[in-house]
Amino acid sequence: MTQRERDYLPRVYRDLRAENPDIATAYDALGDACRQAGDLSDRDQRLVKLGIAVGLSSEGGVRSHVRRGLAEGIASADLLHAITIAIPTAGFPATAAAYRWAREVIDAGGGSGS
Repeated sequence: MTQRERDYLPRVYRDLRAENPDIATAYDALGDACRQAGDLSDRDQRLVKLGIAVGLSSEGGVRSHVRRGLAEGIASADLLHAITIAIPTAGFPATAAAYRWAREVIDAGGGSGS
């Protein structure tokens, strides 16, 4: 995780990690193990995580994965397509909200160094 990504994290998340370093280390190790457990590319993993965030109606998760996807070179059209795929599974209202959150990140230049 870059310093910029760490600086963007919500204060409560940074505080929780700082006050519980052993848990934060274990959590990071779990994430690494999950990412390395199969053959999905980094791009595919990002799109899957975006889809999960849509399904959970997690505004912070959607915004974070869109921002990170853009920074990793994923086209905004591909990120938006990953969101629209969720309509039949997550429902139209959750997907529409996620689409709006993603558009706000994209329109603000998220991931492009802004």
